[in-house]
Amino acid sequence: MYIENIKLKNNICFWLAFNYFLLTIMIIVGGLTRLTDSGLSITQWELFSGVLPPFTDIEWKRYFDLYKEIPEYKLQNFSMNINEFKVIFWWEWGHRFLGRIIGISFLIPLIYFYFKIGFQLIKSFLFIFVLICLQGFFGWYMVTSGLVDRVDVSHFRLSVHLVLAFIILSLILWNYLIFSELKKSNNQISQIFPLIFLFLIFMQIIIGAFVAGMDAGKIYNTWPLMGESFFPDDNIYANIFSISAFSDPSLVQFMHRNLAYIILITYLCIFFYIYKKKKYDLYKIINLIGFFLILQIFLGIITLINGAQIITSSMHQISSVFLVSSSIYFIYLNFNQQP
Repeated sequence: MYIENIKLKNNICFWLAFNYFLLTIMIIVGGLTRLTDSGLSITQWELFSGVLPPFTDIEWKRYFDLYKEIPEYKLQNFSMNINEFKVIFWWEWGHRFLGRIIGISFLIPLIYFYFKIGFQLIKSFLFIFVLICLQGFFGWYMVTSGLVDRVDVSHFRLSVHLVLAFIILSLILWNYLIFSELKKSNNQISQIFPLIFLFLIFMQIIIGAFVAGMDAGKIYNTWPLMGESFFPDDNIYANIFSISAFSDPSLVQFMHRNLAYIILITYLCIFFYIYKKKKYDLYKIINLIGFFLILQIFLGIITLINGAQIITSSMHQISSVFLVSSSIYFIYLNFNQQP
């Protein structure tokens, strides 16, 4: 992206890098909020009034009383005391607070850059801001699914919430790469290969959200087999072709496992193609992607074997950020059109 003012361009790059960092932290905190079953602790939207946390015993009691009205408390956490409630409350409050910080940190500089470089050069940023706002509203839409008839949020809404976060992260990184004008490869491959790979990664994020949303990682805690067989013994193969398969924990775990193998095979095909064709400029990035992919698979296996414990589950999600980011950079290196 050509901008004559080098200082202004550097400021834009710093702004994008800062928001990339904030969004990465947001994804991590969001994952921990889910893993600690904290996402339903605040049962009201409170776009502005919820900026400050409760400071008095009366305010804490009000939040706790509201929590007592939902199924998660009545059916699952009925023995919880207010001190235990505060633990899950802080996770959800921190997640929402980070969302507000991201919105502000993106909007205020966006307004400034609008007056500096005009609409044409910032329209992609405006689109990202719209997605950030949509993410906030969809986050609340996700929460509402767990306030009436369920003890957890809908895994479908959870997956959209997570994928949208990764889309925003990818767009921020992409614009950073464009504005920083990092050198591209002089020996490119067809864009279809990195795009297919990234598409599979995003499909895996969706299925992974299904696994998290249904606690499907807490069953069949063996690898490489699911129990004593390749296919879960509480199902039949015909069920995998039904739409209801996406709401079946054992089938969702089966999909998550095998999509990982497909991604690995796809990566190896790209890897060997690059080395066979001696695409020297792409050696570093394809090796880096391979490192993050192997790390992701390893952490996934450890997470599964240990029954989806919080630390390993969070590390598994964190590594996905690096895998997606390196895949975006791979696409950039092979992007041969000017923005």
